[in-house]
Amino acid sequence: MNVAKKRMIRRVVASSLIGSTIEWYDFFLYGVVAGIVFSQLYFPTGDPVISTMLAFGTFAAGFVARPLGGIVFGHFGDKIGRKSMLVLTLTIMGVSTTLMAFLPPYEKIGIAAPIILLIMRLVQGLAVGGEWGGAVLMTYEHAPESKRGLYASLPQIGLSIGLLFASGVVGILSFILSSEQFMNWGWRIAFGISALLVFIGLWIRLNVEESPEFQEIKNDNAESAIPFKEMWRGNTQNVLAGMGARYIDGVFFNIMGVFSITYLTQNMDVSRNVALLGVSTAAFVMCFFIPLFGYISDRIGRTRTYWYGSLITGFSAIPAFMLMSTSGASNTLIWLSIIIPFGIFYAAVYGPEAALFSELFDPHVRYTGISFVYQFSGIFASGLTPMIATYLLSLNKGFPTMLVGYVVFAGIVSALSVKWIGSIKGSKQKQIDRLNAKVTQL
Repeated sequence: MNVAKKRMIRRVVASSLIGSTIEWYDFFLYGVVAGIVFSQLYFPTGDPVISTMLAFGTFAAGFVARPLGGIVFGHFGDKIGRKSMLVLTLTIMGVSTTLMAFLPPYEKIGIAAPIILLIMRLVQGLAVGGEWGGAVLMTYEHAPESKRGLYASLPQIGLSIGLLFASGVVGILSFILSSEQFMNWGWRIAFGISALLVFIGLWIRLNVEESPEFQEIKNDNAESAIPFKEMWRGNTQNVLAGMGARYIDGVFFNIMGVFSITYLTQNMDVSRNVALLGVSTAAFVMCFFIPLFGYISDRIGRTRTYWYGSLITGFSAIPAFMLMSTSGASNTLIWLSIIIPFGIFYAAVYGPEAALFSELFDPHVRYTGISFVYQFSGIFASGLTPMIATYLLSLNKGFPTMLVGYVVFAGIVSALSVKWIGSIKGSKQKQIDRLNAKVTQL
């Protein structure tokens, strides 16, 4: 690889990582404050359980919008280019998040407040729906084939940095401000920061080259007429298996990164700062393990890495919630219950995931394919998870037994799905080998 190529890859990685970080910061900032701020300011029902579920309902709405964003931006990403869609999605996300900082509460403008909040959340969902696929494809398609697992995992770190930044900013504001100051105006600062971040991200993204694989398609005039339609042609099993594999990713992230904060503060009387510090530290640790597992997938295979990761991650919920639910547990035990499963085990799933999904589709429908698989499955795996967790917890009178069972179930589903992906790949390779054998005989 020549010096110019190495320089461009570094620039592409930086562009994808920084842009992805900003997108995820904006998206998960909403989740971090949904249960502790929005439930009180925008959904004041008088019943904390109902208010929390309503707040998490708007959180879920962002996930409902993500598949549409994946289809729309994936369509144009497969026809016009990856780079232009990444610039557009970052702009849309930044504007919607910044506007949330200025939205008056329910007591000021009544029912208009939650309605506008919902609309802004839907816009966020559209933007992040197109962001993820483009970011990972830029690094995956620029990388050498032997290192695609590693390179495709690097934009994935944006998720952990975004979560770290979101929970960290809210944690710092909670620490330096009184509870009243934080609820009145402090949380708005976290949303206003997005405006500055977007300008930085756009400057970097405008200075990278288009993906070489897409450029080749463009040069050959081989773009798909309707990428979404062609995605299904011959790829139905890949789409379904990919969505099943995604299950544990969405469930575990939102249980540990979003719902655990609400659980610890509302059910275990743990301070908000302690819960946020646990999630923030786990996100920091994850930054190092995501590329490690991406690298491991280059060495031992995507499906093998993901299979072990799915099962270990799912079953780790058992000891994690046992520690969290211990009455009078020390802060150290609470932090360990979050950091080890979320910071380390979860990375075994999220690290190889981008390359695993990218390999399910041919380049001319790849943006659409991986965006749809990741975003559509996110409705059930991610968006509904905090609501499901709240409901399961209320059914079991605050004990997390049923909740833990749900997480374990998700891990088993994903492990079986990635086995299915392996069998699909094996069948396809056999067909190629048989075809090559016939050609050789001729």
